[in-house]
Amino acid sequence: MAKSVFKLISEYKPAGDQPNAIKGLVEGLEQGLRKQTLLGVTGSGKTFTIANVIAEHNKPTLVIAHNKTLAAQLAQEYREFFPDAAVHYFVSYYDFYQPEAYLPVSDTYIEKDASINEEIDRLRHASTQALLTRKDVIIVASVSCIYGLGSPEEYKEQNVQISIGDKIPKIELMRKLIGNHFERTNADVGSAQFRAVGNRVDVVPVSETFMYQIFFTGDTISRIAAVDPVSSRIIEEVQNIFLFPAKHFMTNTAQQARAIKSIQAELKAQLAVLEKEGKLLEAQRLKRRTTYDLAMIKEIGYCNGIENYSRHLSGKKPGEAPETLLSYFPHKADGTPDFLTVIDESHVTVPQLGAMYAGDQSRKKTLIEFGFRLPSASDNRPLKYPEFEERVGQVIYTTATPADYERKESQRIVEQIIRPTGLIDPEIILRPILESGGYGGQIQDFIAETEKTIARGFRVIATTLTKKMAEDLSTYLKEKKIKAEYLHSDIKTIERIQILTQFRKGEFDVIVGVNLLREGLDLPEVALIGILDADKEGFLRSETSLIQTIGRAARNSEGKVILYADKLTGSMERAIGETNRRRGIQLAYNKAHGITPKTILKTIKDITQQMESKHAKAVNSELELDIELFKKGVKTGKGSKSKLAKLSDEERDLAVYEKIIKIKEKEMNSAVKELDFETAAILRDEIVVLRERMEK
Repeated sequence: MAKSVFKLISEYKPAGDQPNAIKGLVEGLEQGLRKQTLLGVTGSGKTFTIANVIAEHNKPTLVIAHNKTLAAQLAQEYREFFPDAAVHYFVSYYDFYQPEAYLPVSDTYIEKDASINEEIDRLRHASTQALLTRKDVIIVASVSCIYGLGSPEEYKEQNVQISIGDKIPKIELMRKLIGNHFERTNADVGSAQFRAVGNRVDVVPVSETFMYQIFFTGDTISRIAAVDPVSSRIIEEVQNIFLFPAKHFMTNTAQQARAIKSIQAELKAQLAVLEKEGKLLEAQRLKRRTTYDLAMIKEIGYCNGIENYSRHLSGKKPGEAPETLLSYFPHKADGTPDFLTVIDESHVTVPQLGAMYAGDQSRKKTLIEFGFRLPSASDNRPLKYPEFEERVGQVIYTTATPADYERKESQRIVEQIIRPTGLIDPEIILRPILESGGYGGQIQDFIAETEKTIARGFRVIATTLTKKMAEDLSTYLKEKKIKAEYLHSDIKTIERIQILTQFRKGEFDVIVGVNLLREGLDLPEVALIGILDADKEGFLRSETSLIQTIGRAARNSEGKVILYADKLTGSMERAIGETNRRRGIQLAYNKAHGITPKTILKTIKDITQQMESKHAKAVNSELELDIELFKKGVKTGKGSKSKLAKLSDEERDLAVYEKIIKIKEKEMNSAVKELDFETAAILRDEIVVLRERMEK
């Protein structure tokens, strides 16, 4: 086998059940098995096992998670394992999304309303560009990866490649950028924008946070520099660059002309159908909207909701599956997928993947019937599950609780019950809801247990049945002087990740949630989980849900779970039985090998650390460089700085900070006088950082 392009970096070696799991999965891939399952208990290191499989299998990999928070955590973990590879995060770029819909009963049309997160949109473009330019790629995605994305061929074809020495007039480069949906500006350059300044063009690629300055000598490109857009500091000089389109839905002029004719023909046919049915209002509505959209496409090559015309723009046949992120992954000459797919927490993710199509079609059908969209809008859709399976090649499902689907479909199931740390599944305690331990009910008992756990330096999770209950309990705990926060699906993507990071750091001690906390969240600081109303049989208290929730406490050697219930349901009985089965295997292994369980120690990081604002990055980069240059002057003993060389390291740092603060204050005041408030703001924040360092 060729040398792997994936270089796995880790201080740990596979242990426990991991070596056998890695060997079994890799052998299965080499034998051509289409579907395998890694049944790994919580905390057994499933991600590390899969990382080893990726390194040995040596193919681009798609990891699908069922929510954005879990996807962010996995992306961060894979980045740590593969620091030299292209590990990217691909999720829906909407912080808020209300799909276009029509409610016939109340005659209510709901226009599409969305709040786009530009940083997540940048990461999506970084994902597709990496897939088209590199082999060492791991994309961690949510189920949004099965939604229409635009043709990879067109996206790649419209890419503008520029090298030093190329002969291209500046105006021609600007035309190409506009044709690729870059916006011209005369002010500060943001993502997917450019400006012309004298003999150069400044442009910020949609997938990056820095700016390229492209210099011209006549009609020849003479220099290209990557520059910090805030401070204007040169990051590096480069020989050539790729400028991919600012949008994924791209068409060339010939395709656009063909698409417009096709849309016009469908509009004419659909208007005839509506008029024949006596739907004159619907016909007028459809004609007005489609005519406006066509005018926008002719003028600027784009319109709001252009994805609804994706079938015409791509030239696909009615009913044909759309292009998705999967289309950007490599394929063999015969068209078969040539990449690995890992479906994380598959017992939840697989049903999500399977449900996307039906929900989407129900909404589209109503829009088409009442003249809001052409019938072809139904082809702007997620993949059907069979289409998804055809497009993903070899699959590994990972879960602690395989559903019937995984058990039936998998050609091999590999168990990973023994944890490398020797940790065992947590102790389970049953307590009544109405009167628990003499504390007057489940809430009071939970508070008493929480206070004991916090006193030992650990964190606590509580699971409730509704969002309202989570919010109310969080408020009540705060009234009891317990630092708590609630966490549920209404909280934005980035904020959810930050809350979990703050929780791990101990900025608060209790998280209260519904079912968002069940799968895949790696929180080794958690030593107590309280499952409130555990006997309310249903989805949130099913056998699978209970096992997953119990598993959140399995990363801590002192972990325990309290089930508050007045009766023993079938789900509870099965969950307790399976947990005790695993505990038995783990205890026997530890005894045979003389292992004492140890709590997992894990660095507290999150993907939002890589999502700093441009301003914050400018502050930090400017400050670090200034300190470095100042200290170099100290070491060489130049000028007045030679006196500082005689001080201790700590004294020298304080003296350096004091001197730099005085210089920065003078520069800040000068910038204000010149009305250069952007520079003044950077200098102000640098001074704040320096003063904070002096206080530590």
